[in-house]
Amino acid sequence: MAKQLLGKEVTAALNEKIIGQVKELKEKGVSPKLGIIRVGERPDDISYETGATKRCDTLGVEVEKILLPEDVSKEELLAVIDKVNKDDTIHGVLMFRPLPAHLKAVQSEIENALDPAKDVDCMTHLSLAGVFEGKPLGFPPCTPQACMEILDYYGIDCKGKNAVVIGRSLVVGKPAAMMLMGKNATVTVCHTKTVDVPAIAREADILISCAGVLNSLTKEYVRPGQIVIDVSINWDPEKINKKGGKGAIAGDAVFDEVEPIVEAITPVPGGVGSVTTSVLVGHVVEAAMRKFA
Repeated sequence: MAKQLLGKEVTAALNEKIIGQVKELKEKGVSPKLGIIRVGERPDDISYETGATKRCDTLGVEVEKILLPEDVSKEELLAVIDKVNKDDTIHGVLMFRPLPAHLKAVQSEIENALDPAKDVDCMTHLSLAGVFEGKPLGFPPCTPQACMEILDYYGIDCKGKNAVVIGRSLVVGKPAAMMLMGKNATVTVCHTKTVDVPAIAREADILISCAGVLNSLTKEYVRPGQIVIDVSINWDPEKINKKGGKGAIAGDAVFDEVEPIVEAITPVPGGVGSVTTSVLVGHVVEAAMRKFA
């Protein structure tokens, strides 16, 4: 059986660190605050917002929510972003994406209106540049950062290892590849046009799957000795949930096939997702510390 790389242990360690940092800030008269900008009522946005709010409450970080209607204009949204940029009591900002269809053509302009110093989930081009250059410009995306936190917590040394990332999105895949490279791994990125992904994946020492496709990571993709980080959150209508009924979240991996083969794997749920929210809160606290350092 593979070792399960449980997110709750990583989260506990991160939370302990964050609580100490919040205490230091409050002793200096600074109360770290997350600003949340949500447009519309997407259920997945609301779910993440709820989790982030609860985690902030637990760790002593304030939250200010700015909730806007689905039909908000570009000008109205830019005005809100300008307001939070100028608000010294808000240290980090989370704005949910994708924006509604009528704002799609100007989404890049809207994203880059945010002050990179408050960009705690890598929305701006400057934050992405920081990831690719390995410099503290803004903050890296929370999900790939959560992957790195898991590797660090469990003492998995990436130096000289072959790492394969399945998925090339700007949200997870590409940043994860750059961050692995920053840890001195040799990185290959696979995508929908890659020929023979299973053969490439089997060569990996560290395999990160962020394809976002249910049951896409089968036993053909893995071999003994591998570390598998399953990032994706998919809905499996056939999976038995905690209440005994059908329908539950699952990763890319066919867990019952992959887990007996590999050395270690993150479960879904209970893996990367459970760490991501604490990474977000940690970024808010770090933004406050940078401002008052």
